[in-house]
Amino acid sequence: MNQITPYFIAGIVFILGLIIGYLINNYRVENSLKKGKLSAEKIIQQAKEDARTVEIEARDSALKIVQSSETEIQRRRSDLGREEDRLQKRRDELDMRLEKFEQREIALNKRQSAVDKRANEIDKLYQTELEELQKIAQMTSDEARTILLEEVEKEARGDMARITRQIESEAKEEGERRARKLIADAIQRVASDSVAEVASSLVPLPNEEMKGRIVGRNGRNIRAFEQAAGVDVIVDDTPEAVTISCFDPVRREIARRSLERLILDGRIHPAHIEKILEDEQKNMEKTIIEAGEQAAFEAGVSGLHPEILRMMGRLKYRTSYGQNQLMHAVEVAKLSAILAAELGANIEISRLGGFLHDLGKAMDHNQEGTHAALGAEYAKRYGVNHQVVNAIASHHHEVEQESLEAIIAESADAISGARPGARREDIEAYIKRIKSLEEMAASFKGVAQTYAIQAGREVRIIVRPEEIDDLASARLARDIAKQIEETMQYPGQIRVTVIRETRAIDYAK
Repeated sequence: MNQITPYFIAGIVFILGLIIGYLINNYRVENSLKKGKLSAEKIIQQAKEDARTVEIEARDSALKIVQSSETEIQRRRSDLGREEDRLQKRRDELDMRLEKFEQREIALNKRQSAVDKRANEIDKLYQTELEELQKIAQMTSDEARTILLEEVEKEARGDMARITRQIESEAKEEGERRARKLIADAIQRVASDSVAEVASSLVPLPNEEMKGRIVGRNGRNIRAFEQAAGVDVIVDDTPEAVTISCFDPVRREIARRSLERLILDGRIHPAHIEKILEDEQKNMEKTIIEAGEQAAFEAGVSGLHPEILRMMGRLKYRTSYGQNQLMHAVEVAKLSAILAAELGANIEISRLGGFLHDLGKAMDHNQEGTHAALGAEYAKRYGVNHQVVNAIASHHHEVEQESLEAIIAESADAISGARPGARREDIEAYIKRIKSLEEMAASFKGVAQTYAIQAGREVRIIVRPEEIDDLASARLARDIAKQIEETMQYPGQIRVTVIRETRAIDYAK
């Protein structure tokens, strides 16, 4: 043992080193294998989880696609069902219409047969009546036709003579035109003011193109406006303005306001024209009531019936040679109160008599009688004091004055007006002539409305289309013109225009 050599020890150490190295290496390999196995298991586990997630997402997507497809299929089925129901209803409606048409055709055939039978009977009756008439008249149809033609010829010759006189009158007027022009130029300013005050209103336009829109295609807008408003619209006399002419001041004011609204609005056509006119008529009623109440307040008058105040408000649009009649009434009321205070008369009765003295001027366009009589009757109807009624009726000496207050009302009227009585009578005669012209035209059968326009130089008649046909319209115009010639006195000539219009109205619901 003591003789163990260093080589032996070195060999043992070497062998031990190899064993230890092998063990260490083996441990490392095993450790590396374990780590690799764990990493592989993690990778495999992650892959399985990813695969499961993808599978779940794929199933969700597939489920959504299936649900969407089922929803679309259900919607299409519902649409197809509704369409099928609509088509079935349409088929049923068409079947019903076809059945009605067949029934109508059968009824028309029966009616046509009855009409043909009736026509044959009428022809036979006509022949029988003709033979009877020939026996009674002891003349043939040719002889009767000859007599009728002779009568027509006489009437036509009368018309020809009238036309000849008219041509001669126009030639005479043309010959005197230059001489009259000098006088016309001298009085033009006063005449223009008077006509504008009495029978016309001026409506300014933004430009000349607006005149074309007011007239409309083939004149349909201006015809619809004139017919609905009862006025005459003149578009050619004044640049960038149109003139509205009408003897009724309230009707003229409604037309003026309506035309101004139409110009601002820009929509000018027959249906809109009628709507605007209806709106302005309602607004005018409110304005008239407010004007009457304001005038009564300014005059110091209270306790009047609302209808009297409304009628007084109409005087806001009535003038007499430049003087506004409502302002004139307020002024006369104040003057009457002052005079009554100085003379010791009843101030309130004098004030009320002066305020209401021209009440009838608000209605003398539409009723027969003088404005004094009309005003007194209207005031009496609404319970006005008897002395006030007498002051109204007697302020032009049409009835006897019964009190000092009536004399005061007349005096205050003269002070405020300061106009000769002859001029007042002239304007009343003019209004009476215009009213007579409308009443004469309205007295004919089939006439619905009449309007005297252009200061009485034209009367426009609207007839009922179901009673007057086109041929009868021409005959009516001729008959009215003939009656005007025979019963009225007037300067120049009066144009008679008969309008026949048929309207069909329905509503889309």
